[in-house]
Parts: sequence; C-alpha cells; structure tokens
Amino acid sequence: QDRMFAPADSWTLPAHLFLVSAWAATCDNPRDPMSCVSDLELNDEAAIQRSHEDVPIWAWTDITHLLHEAGVSWSYYVGDDTCEFDPCPNDRSGQRTVSQQNPLPWFTTVRQNRQLDRVQGHSEFYAAAANGQLPSVSWVMPYSGVGEHPGAGEPIWKGQRHVTNVVNAVMRGPDWEHTAIFLTWDDWGGFYDHVVPPRVDRNGYGIRVPGIMISPWARRGMIDSQTLSFDAYLRLIEDLFLDGARLDPDTTVDRGPVPRRGAAGSRHDEPTGLASHGPRRGPGARQPAARVRFRPGTAPAADPGPSPVAVPPHAHPIGRRDGEPTAPRIIRRWCGRGR
Repeated sequence: QDRMFAPADSWTLPAHLFLVSAWAATCDNPRDPMSCVSDLELNDEAAIQRSHEDVPIWAWTDITHLLHEAGVSWSYYVGDDTCEFDPCPNDRSGQRTVSQQNPLPWFTTVRQNRQLDRVQGHSEFYAAAANGQLPSVSWVMPYSGVGEHPGAGEPIWKGQRHVTNVVNAVMRGPDWEHTAIFLTWDDWGGFYDHVVPPRVDRNGYGIRVPGIMISPWARRGMIDSQTLSFDAYLRLIEDLFLDGARLDPDTTVDRGPVPRRGAAGSRHDEPTGLASHGPRRGPGARQPAARVRFRPGTAPAADPGPSPVAVPPHAHPIGRRDGEPTAPRIIRRWCGRGR
C-alpha cells in the first residue's frame, strides 16, 4: 500500500492499541468501557506496563475477544525473554519485546477469557511455522535491538535480518500456500512526508507508514492506493474469520463505546475519536476490505538481506485445503519505530 497511514499522530503504545482494538484510550475503570476516553499520551498506562503490574488497564473489547468467542486460533508472538508481570529478572539483556508493543496482557477481555497464554515467544512461532501449526491469526513483534527504533544504537540491518527470518520461516513451512503476511511499522519515526495525512478525527491519521503484503496470493507488482490505516487489518480479520462481526456495541459483550472504524466511518468533526454509526464518505474513507482479491503469483522480496525462499510453483485456490473450505492464515509482522 502506498497510502497506509499510522492510526494516530503519536507513538508506539497507541499504535499497538489501534492494531488490536481500533482505539487508544485511558479508562477510569478497567472493567467499564464507558469510562474510557481517547488518549494518545497514555503516560500512566505505560508506567504500569513498565512496572510489570499484574492489573487490567483497558476495558474495551479487543479483536482477540471476538476470535476467542468464535473459536478462531490466534497468537501474539514476542521476544523469548519478554516478561509481562513481576517477578521479572533485573537483567535487561536478551530478546525482550517492550511492553508498549505488547498491550494485550493488560486488556480486561484477554484476562477474563484466560487467553494470556496466547502471548508466546518467538521460539514458539518458529516451531509452529516449521510444523504447520500456525494459528489462523498471528502477530509477530520485534524485540529490542531489531525494531529499527531511532536512537536505539543498533544498525537497521539487524531489523531487516529479523524480518527476513520471520518471512522465511513461514515460506519454508507447510502453511505457506495458505498464508498472507502483512508487514508494517507502528509509526514513521521521521519528521516529514509530502503526503498530508487525512484528518478523520481528533486522533489521526498519522504520517504514512509502509504496508507490504507477502503471500503466494499477492499480485505481482500491484500497488494498492486505497487510503488505509490499521483498522483495515481488523476489518480483514473480521470478514475472513468472524463472518463480518464487528468491534462495536452490537457485536461485543461490553456494549461500550464504538472504536474508530475506517470502514464504518468516523465523522471528521467527531470530538472524541469514536466512530459514528453511519458510513463516512469523502477523503480518507477506507474502502471495504472485501475488495481485496488474492491471486496466485510470486511474493515480492520485501526484505533486504538473504533472499526469501522461492514461492511454491503451484497454489491451491485460497480458502481450500484438500477440498475442505478454510480461511487463509494471516500473519502481521510489526516493526517498531517512533519513541
């Protein structure tokens, strides 16, 4: 995509909240979604995460709740040495994903559903990829040192190598012919872009970020110029795996506020960053993910460094394996940028 925008003009934590829930907010009561209001700073919440407190923070519904209720498998992969809750070792070395890139353990829905064990290490990802046991939906986060973070003191090539390793692991595994990998960055990390972000509400959008699909079903050389943000990934998950169920009061148990929906639409004058119930029209309106069409072809070599393995010369029609209807696996690889 050449018009993929960060969901907010902000930093890492809000971007990752948008990635899994289409909203970034602070909640006075972590068990009452109506107590939540839009917030792009989230200083208190970040402090709780960094202190490894085992308490809920965010009350509204995230996408994994819908996946869990529908019996759709998912995992959120982080560095093997990541520790969410105390007691955590004082040693800060090792492969640790920063808490801002790992918000799910602090969602009330994830805790109530007893899904904390779905946050797993990279070694479990590589094993699942090799054994053909990847869940239907996966998120793969970087660890410190490979996130291409400005000022981290690590060369960018380490991040490029890590991305290539993740992609190669999937391409070499038995699930490849039924997989789409979406590679993006949580925010730009720079200071300029000649394309002005559309203003959809008080929260965003932010500056453009790369958006790359790597899959045997990707059209060779295709550039998608729809105006998109991270809610497009959620819409794709909802349409493929949830029969169109949406993160809104009509389809979730919390009956809480409606998170921003690029497809459902938020008015440009919406004061809270929440979506209205009607469709948005005009500049910045995201087109339905249903317009995505998968075609067999050659996956683009999106990553510098070692070349990904070759795409299998044949491919089954998407959504079918051995004659049985299935949905393609989705893997979202996230590169950390910003502060």
